[in-house]
Amino acid sequence: MSHTSTSRPPAPDTTDRPLPLDRRSLAPDLARGVMLLVIALAHAHLFTLLIGGPENPLTIADRITDAGTIMFVDLRGYPMFAALFGYGLARIHHRRGERGHEWRRTRGLLRRRGLWLIVFGLAHAALLFPGDILAVYGLVALLLVGVLRFRDRTLVILALAWLPVAAAVHALVGADDAMTGAGLPLMPDGFVNELLFRLELFAILFVMMFISTIVPFLVGVLAGRHRVLERPREHLRLLRATAFVGIPLSVLGGLPLALAKAGVWTDATPLDVLVVTPLHQVTGYAGGLGYAALIALIAARATGPRGPVTDALAALGQRSMTFYLAQSVAWAVLFSSYTLHVQHTSPAAGVGIAVVVWAATVLLADLMRRRDKRGPAEVALRRLTYGPSR
Repeated sequence: MSHTSTSRPPAPDTTDRPLPLDRRSLAPDLARGVMLLVIALAHAHLFTLLIGGPENPLTIADRITDAGTIMFVDLRGYPMFAALFGYGLARIHHRRGERGHEWRRTRGLLRRRGLWLIVFGLAHAALLFPGDILAVYGLVALLLVGVLRFRDRTLVILALAWLPVAAAVHALVGADDAMTGAGLPLMPDGFVNELLFRLELFAILFVMMFISTIVPFLVGVLAGRHRVLERPREHLRLLRATAFVGIPLSVLGGLPLALAKAGVWTDATPLDVLVVTPLHQVTGYAGGLGYAALIALIAARATGPRGPVTDALAALGQRSMTFYLAQSVAWAVLFSSYTLHVQHTSPAAGVGIAVVVWAATVLLADLMRRRDKRGPAEVALRRLTYGPSR
């Protein structure tokens, strides 16, 4: 008489272990590391405006810098980070589903993560930098976590429906600036005055950035669902089209506004601005996604052992939140009235400052990689989201 033994299937793995750094895909981390340079360029340029700009008339180098910033940086790097945020949420949702977590638990965890991002972001905006994106992403996670379960077609429809909303808001703001000529307010002196200034400016920028985040976030969720950046060789045609159409389209779309801001197009009217500002915004989405696609194509060609530069940039991307905040510490040290109080810098000098600050973060991130240290901001967010036992 034979006996057959039955065994129960293994229980689902419902632990919340972080993905080991050596198992992370190269393309998303490399994209975050490289695009932190774009963020640094944008933020350094912003501070040249907030502290009053150069005392002398703009040089040719300054005008070229202004035009280049608008065509390659302004509203180009930010959409890419928004897309990467959506991509990351989609991957968390997928991995937890594979481990057997119920949707209700995953939704609660991502909303808790969003709440803590808002807390981090508010502190960041009050103490360091008024253009914080962490709180924006936190609110997006709270309000839009449900889209992680939407069909691909629904995500595309929502993104296309929101696109004219974002464009219209930017058009109205641009036209208002052109008619009033107000521009950005100057940053006041004193700790309390600067804190209040940052919060007031943050309240305005927060709304604009939230509106600008929806479209790339939805695209990022769609890309994350299909693992476009993690498996770039399976999506080469899509990546090539996105990179080699999106980036030139972005440059051309930003050209009219660049000419106006650089003082070349001197007779631009508010009606002209009403057209070129949304063009700059919408094509910026194409540019941000194009940058991500180009970096994914580069990662797809990387075979064999990684070089030291690739390792360092990926290490920065793995700790992007930590060094995003570290950049803001550098801006506060350089430009606040109660620290070094650098004044009247120029757009061209701002580029140099941005590159130096970013390069320092690359070196620090690589040092942390060599010592197998995760970013403290990432560790804190994970502990607060999952609890100390995780």
